[in-house]
Order: sequence, then structure tokens, then C-alpha cells
Amino acid sequence: MTVEQPKKEELTIYSYIDDPNSATLECALKNGAYEGLKKALKMERDAVTEEVKNSGLRGRGGAGFPAGIKWSFMPKEPTPEKPNYLVVNADEGEPGTFKDREIMNKVPHKLIEGIVIACYAMRSHRSYVYVRGEMYGAYAALQKAIKEATDAGYLGKNILGSGYDCDIILHRGAGAYICGEESALLDSLEGKRGHPRMRPPFPAQKGAFSMPTTVNNVETIAAVPWIIIHGADGYRKWGTEKSPGTKVFSVSGHVNNPGNYEVALGTPLRQIIEIAGGMKDGKAFKACFPGGSSCPLLGADFLDTPWDYESLMAAKSMLGSGGIIVMDEDTDLVRVMWRVAKFYAHESCGKCTPCFEGTWWMEKMLARILRGEGVPEDLKTLKDVADNIDGKSFCPLGEAAAWPVRSLVVRFPEEFDKYIPAVAGAKS
Repeated sequence: MTVEQPKKEELTIYSYIDDPNSATLECALKNGAYEGLKKALKMERDAVTEEVKNSGLRGRGGAGFPAGIKWSFMPKEPTPEKPNYLVVNADEGEPGTFKDREIMNKVPHKLIEGIVIACYAMRSHRSYVYVRGEMYGAYAALQKAIKEATDAGYLGKNILGSGYDCDIILHRGAGAYICGEESALLDSLEGKRGHPRMRPPFPAQKGAFSMPTTVNNVETIAAVPWIIIHGADGYRKWGTEKSPGTKVFSVSGHVNNPGNYEVALGTPLRQIIEIAGGMKDGKAFKACFPGGSSCPLLGADFLDTPWDYESLMAAKSMLGSGGIIVMDEDTDLVRVMWRVAKFYAHESCGKCTPCFEGTWWMEKMLARILRGEGVPEDLKTLKDVADNIDGKSFCPLGEAAAWPVRSLVVRFPEEFDKYIPAVAGAKS
């Protein structure tokens, strides 16, 4: 199955990203930037939210929650003492995902315009953009674009003479994976250690600085101007009924042209790999992380699976943040999984025992297996440890560590054969 793809000029986010001057306001305006803002400022606030809701735009950070519905949770009558805030999650710490930094680097005005529209719709006058600390280039590009937008009247006081004010405050994180989780991000934004919060209350009730807050991913917000200009029906031209629109996939690993590709949701993995230049050196596909390293592995049986939220959930995996890590026939999946487990063990914040202890044990067991010291029972033990983390940790980091390890044991037990020779007779 081959899915029709949008032409370059029809893309929601990447329509002019190949222009060498794409980050500049001049280039952005030439390509229709801030037309969506002009239109939104003439609409009722709730009508803007309704348009986004009708488009079916879903959160691109991993959870896939409908953006318009999330916006509708915000208070309709904020006060100066209790204002509404928008926080943009630009932490992007998921291994295999690198789309948000490219959006900030190359088309920052898409994000800025989306922020102002979203703030207007949610009756907010301030947005915080939490940028991962290592992203020096993205931070600098966004900082420059904010100044351009402010000087041109698209940001700041009395935007385009509408009487509406909106400011954007950039905040650099310190490189902790846990701060990709929205409540840990909010704690870090407030100057605290990045730990996930107990919910309820949810951010829309008590978020940044105890004020009502919506947290959205960079790609999610950057898609908003296109939706306002072309309408919900225009956005639904692409994708599926429940996963409409386009999605930027970060394709890496054993492909000829690793990079970011904006394609229609529902495009099969085989076609996405072809768009990325095909398998490197002509080797056969073995497996992939379908949406970042936190997603359960999928093998060659899923090459023709549509890459959308529902189809990947049915495949007992997830779309996640869209980081497709492709691995060929020569890849040692046990060694790959040990490296992934080591990452999550290092990044666990230590707040809850299942995650803090469980990630440590999974990494130690995989390391021991790689040293040739494993026993057949280790596969069952690995799965048991993963099961004891899944659904029992304080935030999704524990599940992010457990799911890929369990998927290796369940779907690729033969990968352990060369390390545990007796495992072939113990698979049952």
C-alpha cells in the first residue's frame, strides 16, 4: 500500500524549510507567516479553539492527546491575580527524536505564530518555552526570531493593533530526560528539581507557578497557523479519521538518508523508509523503535502497518514522538537494548522505587547477559521486572524503560541465543 503525500507547498510545517533563509522573518512572511494570526485575532477565542478541536490535531510530544480539547480545559475568565499560561515543551530528550530542534532552528516563526494564536485562544498573555539546555543553536535561533517578531508587531504589546498583548519567555533546561514529562518540566521551570507531580490537580488547574497552564509540544503548536488559515477540513485532507493531518518523523539508523520527513499520518513504515532513501547498503530490515526508544520494538511483520496512533496501538506499540530508529539484519538487539536500558537507568529521577530499582536491575541483567554470564531464566526475570515497573511507577519514565525491554524478550527471544545457548530450549 502506498499513501499519497502532500506536495512541498502543502506541508503543514516544512513547506519552506529548505530555503537557506527559512529562519528569517522576511522569508517567513514571503511564505505566508502570520496570516493565520491576523485571521485568528478577528475570530472569537472559543472559535479558534473549536477550529483546532475540529481539525483533530493531536499532541506530537508522545501522548497524542487532542490539542483543542486540552485547550478547552483552561479557565474562561482568568484574572490578573490568576492568569492562564501556555508552556511549550521544547525539551525533546527522547532518543531518536530530533524534529523540534529543527523546527526551532529553521522555521521558528511557525512556532512563534502558533504560540500567539494558542495564547489568544486560551486567554493567556504569556508563554514559556522550555528549551533543552544542549540545544544552543535552536535557542539562539528562537531568541533572534522572537526579537524580529516583536519589532515587527507580531509579538509583545498591542499585537497588530488588536489590543491583545502576548510575551514569550525562553527558559533553558539542564539536560534531564525526566523534564520531558510535563509536570517535572513545570517544577524545573519554577527553579525546583525536575520531579513529576502528583495529579490531580492537573496543569490546567494548577500548573506553572500554581497558575492554570496548558503544556504543548513544539510540533503541535507549529501546526496551528496552517490549521487556522486552511481550516479543519483542509487539515483532515491528509492522514486518517482518528489520526488526521501530517506528522514529522525523525528517521535514523540504517537508512540511506537519515533526517526529518513530514508525511501524511497513516503512511506505512515501508514507504517512510523509502522516503528516507531505503535501507542502507541494501540490507534487510530487522526491527525498529517506531516512535523513539521508549516504544516497544516492531519487526519486519509490521513494515506495511500504517504509521498512525491507532494502528501502532493495535500493534502493541505506539507512535510516541515520531522518532523511527531503523535497524538492519546485522543489528545485535540485545546490545542495543542494554544501551537503552542504561540510558533510562541513568535518567530515572529516583522518586519512585519501581522505576529507580527496576531500571537499574534491567541494565545490570542485560550487561551480565552480554558478558556471557546469562542463564535461560533471565528472560523470564527480565519480563517480570518490566511487568513490575509498568503501571506502577510515578510517571511514564518507568514505562518508557520497561516497554522496549519487554518487547525484546517477547518478540525477539532468538536474539539471546548467542549469549545464552540453552535459551532455545527454554523459550516455552
